[in-house]
Amino acid sequence: MRHHLKWTAVGAALLVAATGCGSGKKSTSGPSGGGALKGVTLDVYAVWSGQEQANFQKVLAAFHAKTGATVRFTSTGDNLATVLGSKIAGGQAPDVAMIPQQGVLVEYAKKGWVKPLGAEAQQAIGQNYSKIWQDLGTVDGKLYGVYFKAANKSTVWYRTKAFADAGITTPPATWPDFVKAAGTLADSGTAPIAVGGGDGWTLTDWFENVYLSQAGAANYDKLSKHQIKWTDPTVKTALKTLAEIWGKPNYLAGGAAGALADDFPTSVTRTFGDAPKAAMVYEGDFVAVNIAKDTKAKVGTDAKVFPFPTVGAQPPVVGGGDAAAVLKDSPGAQQLVAYLASPEAATIEAKAGGFTSPNKSVDVASYPDDTQRTIAKALVDVGDGFRFDMSDLAPAAFGGTKGAGEWKDLQDFLKTPSDVDGAAAKLEADAAKAFKS
Repeated sequence: MRHHLKWTAVGAALLVAATGCGSGKKSTSGPSGGGALKGVTLDVYAVWSGQEQANFQKVLAAFHAKTGATVRFTSTGDNLATVLGSKIAGGQAPDVAMIPQQGVLVEYAKKGWVKPLGAEAQQAIGQNYSKIWQDLGTVDGKLYGVYFKAANKSTVWYRTKAFADAGITTPPATWPDFVKAAGTLADSGTAPIAVGGGDGWTLTDWFENVYLSQAGAANYDKLSKHQIKWTDPTVKTALKTLAEIWGKPNYLAGGAAGALADDFPTSVTRTFGDAPKAAMVYEGDFVAVNIAKDTKAKVGTDAKVFPFPTVGAQPPVVGGGDAAAVLKDSPGAQQLVAYLASPEAATIEAKAGGFTSPNKSVDVASYPDDTQRTIAKALVDVGDGFRFDMSDLAPAAFGGTKGAGEWKDLQDFLKTPSDVDGAAAKLEADAAKAFKS
C-alpha cells in the first residue's frame, strides 16, 4: 500500500455478509439495483487484512444489497502480484483484483491479463476523478483500473505526550529540524522513531519522500522509469540524507536490528501502544486504522500528524493507491468496478476511517475527524505536485516483491547505512534486471 495500503497478514477467503451498509450520499454512477445480479458470485483479491479488510467488506456488502451479487474476499498479504500471477497461470484468476502497484497494472494490461473497463465504469471515473488518477489507470489509451483507495504517504504521526515531555512545541517542517527534533527526543530518553523495516515497502516510502523533495519531480519521474541509474549522484545524496536518521541507532526504536524485525503494524504500536517506545512513526494516512484497532490512543489528541519534512525546495507529496481491475469477463465484474468508482462506495469506507479516496465527489465531511479530513483534502487538492509511489510504478520484481529488489536492498542499507555506494550499486543491478525483463 501499500503500499499500503499494504499489509502483511494473509487471510482466507471470507464471504461477504448479506446485510448492506448504506451511506448518506446517493451515487448517480453505480450499478442499477433491483437484484439484477442475484445468484452471481464474484471473487475479489486485495492485500488488505484486519480492519482494512473489515471496512472494505462493508462496501462489498452494500454492493450485495444493491445488486444481489455475493462477493468473496481473499487477502493475499504483500505478495499480491505473486499470488495473482500463479492464479492466472493456473486458470483460476479472481474476477476483480485491487492492484496496489501501478507498474503491475501496466504489466498485466500489456499481457492481456486485465480487461479494459466498460462504459459504465469509464463514465463514473470521468465524473469523479481528476486527470492524474485517470492517467494512472490508463494503459496505451485504454482505462484498466479505478483507484478506489489512495494514500497520502507524506505524513509523520507523533505521540503528543512524547513531544510535550521533550519540550518540542512545534512539529518540524524541514529535514534539518526533523533531525534536530530526533536528537532532542533521544536526549529525553525516548526513541524518536519506530520504523517497520521488516516490511521493506516502508523503507521505499522513506526514500521516495526524501528523493522527491531533494532531487525534484523531474528526476523522480526519470528514476521511476529507470531513465537515470540508481547509481546517479541524486540517489546517493538521498541515501546519505536517510543515513542521518537510519545511521543513528538511538534514533530508532530497538536500533537497526529492532527496526528490521518490526513489521508496519508493530511500528505503530511501538509509538502509540500501552507501553510506547517511540515518539514518531512515519507512514501514510492508513496509520489511523492501526491506531484505532491496536491502541487506546485517540487520533487528533494523543496522536497527531505533520507533513513529511521538506528536504529540498518543495515539500513532498507522495501517494499510493489500489486500483480495481477486472480479470475475467464474468457477469457482475464490470458492475462491481463501476460501483467502486462511485462516491457512494467510497463514502462508506471514508466514514469507517483510516481510508482516503481520490474520488473528488466524496464529501470531505464524510471522514470521521479533522485529521483525516485534512489528509484527504490535501491529497485531492495537490494536483500536479502529487507523485505516485515510485516502487509501485516499477516492475514487481524490483518494487513489489517481499525479500527482493528495492525492498531487500533498502533493508540491507538500513542495516549498514554507511555503505551508500554499495547500496546504490545493488539497487541499480536489481532495477536494470527488472526493467529489462
